[in-house]
Amino acid sequence: MVLPLPIPPKLDASTLVLVLDLCGTFVFALSGGLLAVRRRFDLFGVLVLSFAAANFGGITRDIIIGAHPPPGIGDWRYIVVPALAGLATFQWGGRIRHMGEYVRLLDAGGLALFAVSGAQKALEFHLGPLTAVVLGTLTGIGGGIARDILAAEAPAVLRGDVYAIAAAAGAAVVVMGRLLHLPSTPLTLAGAVLCFVIRMVAIRRDWQLPKASWVERSALATPPPVDRSEPPSR
Repeated sequence: MVLPLPIPPKLDASTLVLVLDLCGTFVFALSGGLLAVRRRFDLFGVLVLSFAAANFGGITRDIIIGAHPPPGIGDWRYIVVPALAGLATFQWGGRIRHMGEYVRLLDAGGLALFAVSGAQKALEFHLGPLTAVVLGTLTGIGGGIARDILAAEAPAVLRGDVYAIAAAAGAAVVVMGRLLHLPSTPLTLAGAVLCFVIRMVAIRRDWQLPKASWVERSALATPPPVDRSEPPSR
């Protein structure tokens, strides 16, 4: 007698958002913890940076769409997961202190997962397509901005890196899939992969967004300031 194999339950949109959110929370928390260890923060600083990197973007998104209280502070899983990631990076920080490549890799993974989960949650709240793309992008870049600011670094998204563009591309795939009535799960995974690939290729090839060239030209043309700290000799 052959027993039928159990059929796994269908992964609905809300469950998919939760899974992606928790995965993104973990990898972004790891990136925050790794940066804190590299900057020689203490245990509390590592935990704070892990939590900020993991939850700031999602909390900001939830406040905007009216999801109260935001899961980042109202759901124990969004507190425990960053704490575990922070403790892990603090415990084994000596082995990974100089592995900056892994920080960028985890950051790209967190960016991709948060961008698509943010867009999915915005669509669940029946927001428009453009708003969903914007909130997906904000979810992806918010944690990295908070992490870099707390680590006394200029946020990567403001330094010309192809960062927000990658998040917007991943979120746009999710939104386009919803508009075309395509299955949400494969489109969400495709959006995450696209965002991750764009970000990693940009890092490898050193792609940068254009900057105002006239600023550099004016800086070269401007004479250096005169030092008036001491009176002129007679």
